[in-house]
Amino acid sequence: MTTLDRINAAARAGHLLPGTAQNISAFLGASLPAWAATSIEELIAQQAWGELNDRFYRFLEFGTGGMRGRTIGVVEARAETGTLNASGSPEHAAIGSNMLNDFTLIRAVVGLFRYTQKFLGTAGASTQPRLVIAYDVRHFSRHFCELAASTWTRLGGVAFIFDGPRPTPQLSYSVRWLKAHAGVVITASHNPSHDNGFKAYFDDGAQVVPPHDAGIVAEVNAVPLSELAGYLDKELSAVTTLGRDADDAYLAVAAKAVIDSSVFHQTKLNVVFTNIHGTGAVHSLPLLLHAGCDVSPVPEQLNFDARFPTVKSPNPENSAALALAVALAEKEGADVVLATDPDADRMACAVRKRAGRMELLTGNQIGALLADYRLTKYKELGWIPRAGSNAVCLIKTFVTTQLQDAVGRGHGVKVINTLTGFKWIAAKLRGYEEQLLRAMGPGFDYEATPFAERAQLMQQHSTFYAFGTEESYGYLPNDYLRDKDGNAACLMFAELCAWVKSRGLTVPEYLDEMFLKYGFYLEGVINLYYEGASGSAKIKRILDTYRATPPTAFGEVAVTKFEDFGRQDLRDADEELIPKQDLYLVTLANGYTFAARGSGTEPKMKFYLFANAKVASTAELPAVKVAVRATLDALIKLIEADAKCRAEG
Repeated sequence: MTTLDRINAAARAGHLLPGTAQNISAFLGASLPAWAATSIEELIAQQAWGELNDRFYRFLEFGTGGMRGRTIGVVEARAETGTLNASGSPEHAAIGSNMLNDFTLIRAVVGLFRYTQKFLGTAGASTQPRLVIAYDVRHFSRHFCELAASTWTRLGGVAFIFDGPRPTPQLSYSVRWLKAHAGVVITASHNPSHDNGFKAYFDDGAQVVPPHDAGIVAEVNAVPLSELAGYLDKELSAVTTLGRDADDAYLAVAAKAVIDSSVFHQTKLNVVFTNIHGTGAVHSLPLLLHAGCDVSPVPEQLNFDARFPTVKSPNPENSAALALAVALAEKEGADVVLATDPDADRMACAVRKRAGRMELLTGNQIGALLADYRLTKYKELGWIPRAGSNAVCLIKTFVTTQLQDAVGRGHGVKVINTLTGFKWIAAKLRGYEEQLLRAMGPGFDYEATPFAERAQLMQQHSTFYAFGTEESYGYLPNDYLRDKDGNAACLMFAELCAWVKSRGLTVPEYLDEMFLKYGFYLEGVINLYYEGASGSAKIKRILDTYRATPPTAFGEVAVTKFEDFGRQDLRDADEELIPKQDLYLVTLANGYTFAARGSGTEPKMKFYLFANAKVASTAELPAVKVAVRATLDALIKLIEADAKCRAEG
């Protein structure tokens, strides 16, 4: 019985999904290397039908920002594992149409190249498509980077890579700095160690948005399997490796995150920093040291390591990932813990309370603190009017704390809410940049104009971006680059901590000041994980039933408003139409709200809950916090139970 016979027999018996059988057959007919074909045969011999379904039931989706998936199977084949290298990486990325491996990566690169080439042709440019590629510390990241660069140059383009792991924000800046037409980061951000990803950027240094996203997806999907074998062998002779000048250029703009450097001289800030085995130490450490902070790195987590051996997950949103850093901070009496994720686009922190213990802050709290501080400082230094201005904005996502909306109102500035994903914040920045370019006319050099001068011009002719954030620990201080920046965020938050310390306060006390001024705001989140083919169906059922039969009440709390971002025409504060997305915003009778969406990067359904209450006095604040928390916890249970019921159908 041949391999194809066994596949067809398993499909007839119901062990393999029809799509799985078709995709395995297509791969076997596409001139696979011997190890790949042998791996498939091994899994069939083991009757690992569930593994084969998860690996082959579909092609790894190239979504609007790229793709992310497993590179190492749950059930591994000996032929693909081979001999582990010093970092514990298998010899080959796992075979499968739904895995991130050489085949799915090449397909993505070819599609991105062809779209970029067509776009340049439409724009009347005859230049070769220029691509910058960065990669983090994950399994196969360097290999995927080289393979992508090799493929791009073989197709006729120009490719730049870095000499070692570099963070996502540096890629975003380098696209602009090198005047490239596209960029790629090989990373799965804070996902588990078995994952990796391919994030695509366009010529403004931002992840792709309409119309480019759909155009790239179409080109990727049009690349046949039969074409991939010709690019499997790497050829790097035409690839340019970037040197120290690329690091220096990025460091120079990351340092501009500081608004008032004098605060670092008013008090000595003691910082514990961890990069959790990722790229953050490359830039965050020199930025903090140059600013004047005393910095103690966490030694056990300082070296690059694809296995992330000291943590269950390299996600700084999880308290366990910061445990070593917090322990070091307690030992050394540090003021603050700062942590970045593997590709250093996110930052988390812990701060010292008045009683002396360290307290972890949420991404919502960090973003709100930074928004209030930066607007306050911009006013003090005369960058923006003391009364505020509608030509100054904060930008946040709909699923980010509404405390920032209150901060914006309090400061008299515009607050733009966007869809989830920093690319939508970047899209607003591109619009503001283009508005100024139109006003200034030919010959105006946006990048060369000093930031202070540009800020005034933006307020006269466009909108000055003061700060942007999303709840998932992403922050961007200015528009020199167009994605969230964990390195700049470390520097921004260190500045805030130094300022708070110079006032004789703790950061939690500053946050309480904000609650007294703007009201108490509290957030909650529900993550429902659904892996594999059956999991995707459950997430789809939740989304579909929310649209078909929206919830009307949770317990005794009625739903008063239901907004469907996938069907309704909704506009932001600039009166611009918000693109359609499967996002639902639900308002309850008690004034609380929640948003529901499927994660774009992980196999999960997410619910974001937002509670608030007025605070009359300092004495009342503790009781308000307790009451709001109790009400929110009760709602979380009800919303989660309803979602699980919908998932099962």
